[in-house]
Amino acid sequence: MEFAAFTDRAASIEAEAADLEIVALLAEMFQMAGPDLPVVARFVQGRVFPAWQSATLDVGPRLCYDAISRAAGPNVTADDVERKLAETGEIGTVAASYEFGGQQGLAAFGSGETTELTVAEVDETLRSLAAAAGSGSQDRKVDTLFGLFNRCSPEEARYLARIVLSEMRIGVGEGAVRDAIAEAFEVPTENVERALQVSNDYGRVAGIARDEGVGGLDATGLEVGRPVQAMLAQAGTVTDALDEWDDAAVETKYDGARVQIHRKVDGDAEPASQSTDISVYSRNMEDVTDALPEIVDFVAESVDVPAILDGEVVAVDDAGDPLPFQEVLRRFRRKHDVARMREEVTLRLHAFDCLHADGDDLLEEPLATRHDRLSAVVDDEAAVSTLLRSADPDEIAVFEADALEAGHEGIMLKDPDSTYSPGNRGKHWLKRKPDVETLDLVVTGAEWGEGRRAQFLGTFLLSARDENGTFETLGKVATGITDEELATLTERLEPEIVAQEGREVEIRPSTVFEVGYEEIQRSPTYSSGYALRFPRFLSVREDKAPESADTLSRVERLAERQ
Repeated sequence: MEFAAFTDRAASIEAEAADLEIVALLAEMFQMAGPDLPVVARFVQGRVFPAWQSATLDVGPRLCYDAISRAAGPNVTADDVERKLAETGEIGTVAASYEFGGQQGLAAFGSGETTELTVAEVDETLRSLAAAAGSGSQDRKVDTLFGLFNRCSPEEARYLARIVLSEMRIGVGEGAVRDAIAEAFEVPTENVERALQVSNDYGRVAGIARDEGVGGLDATGLEVGRPVQAMLAQAGTVTDALDEWDDAAVETKYDGARVQIHRKVDGDAEPASQSTDISVYSRNMEDVTDALPEIVDFVAESVDVPAILDGEVVAVDDAGDPLPFQEVLRRFRRKHDVARMREEVTLRLHAFDCLHADGDDLLEEPLATRHDRLSAVVDDEAAVSTLLRSADPDEIAVFEADALEAGHEGIMLKDPDSTYSPGNRGKHWLKRKPDVETLDLVVTGAEWGEGRRAQFLGTFLLSARDENGTFETLGKVATGITDEELATLTERLEPEIVAQEGREVEIRPSTVFEVGYEEIQRSPTYSSGYALRFPRFLSVREDKAPESADTLSRVERLAERQ
């Protein structure tokens, strides 16, 4: 498929407001994609890699601006691109404003080649960016992107820039892609949904739907080593749980980081050598295996069959008592000094669910059955969560008091008969916390500080995602942040600045803050229509991507509940 044909159809989709028409246009695109169908199904979402892969292009905004400016001509600089971006607010519009094709260079394909770009060629070239590493890799990435932009028409450049920065913004969400796959290849939506849940790969599922139909979709299963989205909980009470279910499964709510553990087993290998067959993923499906060697060692010793486990990693002190969540974050995603940090921060695994065990996919099994399999798989009783099944509020209250006394956050309430629904936040899992309510919100702007904090970003604009994927503002937070944290946050967020006016900056959505607050009020000041009363910074949610942060609909529900 020519890349021009893809971008032409993307422009038609972007111009369409009606959901059903968007799905119809997507379906037509999928039907015409041919062998490029898996790539097209990802590109329309601004993805190069499947959602389950932690690989990234590792291309920041500035590098992209450099490539665009080089392709645009000798009189254009990256600063010029950035200034245009501040005026237009959208990188695709900026890229489309230049006439490319006249520049020469090592990667400009300037040796007389005039062939049209194809979707496969763009995909292969972008994947090469992710593979570039070591000395000079950033220059090679600029050269490679320069070569692509230099062959683009304005419309192709518009969507190439968006794909590179994962900002497709054509009104296509995961639900639209799911529905379009079903419509294009005449298979039931529920079969597509199930295959997506177990594979977490829209491109792969699109190909299966086309080539194998319902039978292929239904045969798609979990694969050890390929993470799936975590099942999520919503806030609730004991009364909510017992009103809805006959009884509740009650577990401790740990103040840790969610992990998904994949254990492969080679029957001929000794247990001590099997650690290479263990992968640990964050809630955001990022591979954090190397940062958590003691968790890998524990699983190598305690699990001897292929398994996929869901659980929480908690930091503990010398007495084994839990430490605050921030201590766990000192270990997550760490690439250097892992051994030293292992000495400073001890981690412990608390597994609470089992998605696969010894060849059996368990997503459709009831929670109680999955927990029984978990206990059989993990050869360490202390690492498996205690599951109380009760219809007695007083008994549940005692369990909660014991959890709080032990230093944990509170309790989880789960439907004992519920299946495991990857990525879903439904009423089958409820989280109950006795302390102040918190929200996980995305940073979309900031203000430079004053006085001794003038070199730091000091006030941060917080946003929640609406149903269309747009981030709507609902407040600013400046309290609860130490000078040391401000320095760290500034270093982290400054490369994500996309526009600046005076002291105020616009920040590319990339970082999630956990924020405590007293109340949610209606307010015309912010685009969401709401404002947080007395917001306070608690932590950076390293385990969450912007797409996993709290939604505007949850903010609205919390406001109504008040």
